[in-house]
Amino acid sequence: MPENNDNFDKYTPFFSASSSQIFLQKCYNHEKIADAEMKSYENCYPFIYHLEQAKTYYKQATISPLSIQPILSFYGFAQLLKACLLTIDPNYPESTSLLAHGVTTRKRKKQQYEFLKDEVKTQKNGLFTSIAEKMFHIRHAEGEKYSMGTLLNEIPDMETLSWSSSRKNFIPLLESCDGYQLSRAVLDNFRMSSSRLEEYLNSKTDQVYHIEESPEIILLTSDRVLMHNASSPIRYNGAEGRFMLSNNKDSPAFSMPELLLHYLVSYNLSIIARYETEWWAELLKTMPNDDYPCIVQFLKISQAKVPLLIFEWMKCERFGF
Repeated sequence: MPENNDNFDKYTPFFSASSSQIFLQKCYNHEKIADAEMKSYENCYPFIYHLEQAKTYYKQATISPLSIQPILSFYGFAQLLKACLLTIDPNYPESTSLLAHGVTTRKRKKQQYEFLKDEVKTQKNGLFTSIAEKMFHIRHAEGEKYSMGTLLNEIPDMETLSWSSSRKNFIPLLESCDGYQLSRAVLDNFRMSSSRLEEYLNSKTDQVYHIEESPEIILLTSDRVLMHNASSPIRYNGAEGRFMLSNNKDSPAFSMPELLLHYLVSYNLSIIARYETEWWAELLKTMPNDDYPCIVQFLKISQAKVPLLIFEWMKCERFGF
């Protein structure tokens, strides 16, 4: 996967008032917003400033000590998301409640705390709720809880780490001229027939999938190109440059868009780095368990992948291309 600065090179055309104004007008017309041209002129500089601030935070994160990387990465992430929301809602934020994080962490016990077992809980208002509803048309119930291990198991780039169970979390989709080939083991993993798996996948996403079975392989085709940010168990592995199918059908995050996974983990890490100073310092100094390599790997992946995922959403996926 490219370094995050390479992914920010994709944003270069946006660093122009005229280009950003044209882009925002296209977005507002797509959303059928009144006075699209006027509002695009009003928002082109705020849009650019969010992107510039995000790029600065991410650049500093890559050259900063690990102890403060979670804070810088999360602030950069938040700026990118605010730029996204501005492409949907020209009046964002309409109230101060939308500026909250939209998620909270539980109180931690100082003894025997394990990051992978830690949880976050969604709130009624805030940035997480806004991006879920406005970017992905998902309504999350207030008070939903997700553990860090559950969320990280749904990020395909994380699978190389040993903290994950010996059972593979993802099955590669091998591109072919007819669609995507999967191992027949997928039917055993899901304990489903090919027709039932087709029905199941279609119930978990807004895309339409078709599955054909042969003695050697399973062939999967879709009504449109696979998306990086779909509400789907099919996710993009940036390290390998291909899509993969999650094996974790019983996970509460099974079909959650990957950007939301990164947001929840990034938020929790930023809180730990800011407020759990004693545990955070001990982790960095003593590296007592799998928490340390897991966190280091996640930060590296997220710093590169989040700008890529958001760019894909901005330029293509939000318009249904």
